[in-house]
Amino acid sequence: MPFTIYPAIDLKGGEVVRLAEGDMARATVYASDPAAQARAFAEAGAKWLHVVDLDGAFAGEARNAAAVEAILAATPAQVQVGGGIRTLAAIDRWFGLGVARVIIGTAALTDPGLVRAAAKDHPGKIVVAVDARDGLVATRGWADVSDVPVADMGRRFEDAGVAALLFTDVGRDGLLKGVNIEATAELAQAVKLPVIASGGLADIAEIRTLRVKRGIEGVIAGRSLYDGRIDLAAALDAAA
Repeated sequence: MPFTIYPAIDLKGGEVVRLAEGDMARATVYASDPAAQARAFAEAGAKWLHVVDLDGAFAGEARNAAAVEAILAATPAQVQVGGGIRTLAAIDRWFGLGVARVIIGTAALTDPGLVRAAAKDHPGKIVVAVDARDGLVATRGWADVSDVPVADMGRRFEDAGVAALLFTDVGRDGLLKGVNIEATAELAQAVKLPVIASGGLADIAEIRTLRVKRGIEGVIAGRSLYDGRIDLAAALDAAA
């Protein structure tokens, strides 16, 4: 199974930003043109892009659709999109626009039937976001924390036909503290679904470590790329 680097394009008010620990008040703007950023990542060799509508995650509906459409038009890279996607109509609309995968987070906890229905309609194209604070699932743009352990959440969808679980340690996201490799590996061993690591990637060495862990199929790269700590081409080489 190839190991995939997913450069992140987080959208807030039509701009490319990174948040610290998922806090909308702690946003750093990195680019005003999401399509140009997507082109740059694709030209560096990225085959996938991880796009999140941050405003949508809090609103519960798309808020940066125009920016996502511009990204889709600008690059041949495959795009997985998440953020406030909580209805079948919204899921169908994104696929109709040309995204390769849809990420479902909050709704996966509150409405698991939605995930099952979406995965039945779009097999292998739904990713379940399992965002965690201290091992428990966080929802609604990470503003709320449930009492559901992350492994329990993942197991609910093992037979649903989803593509992967996207695991984020919220306490590390955007802080360059390093991915929580131990927790990610534990989840990958506990479930029968591929796991994508996310939250705090800081250096190339982590990519090499994650790549050889059973069940981990890729990692999201965000602030480390924007701050120049990781060169995308070098990251892609390490992944290969």
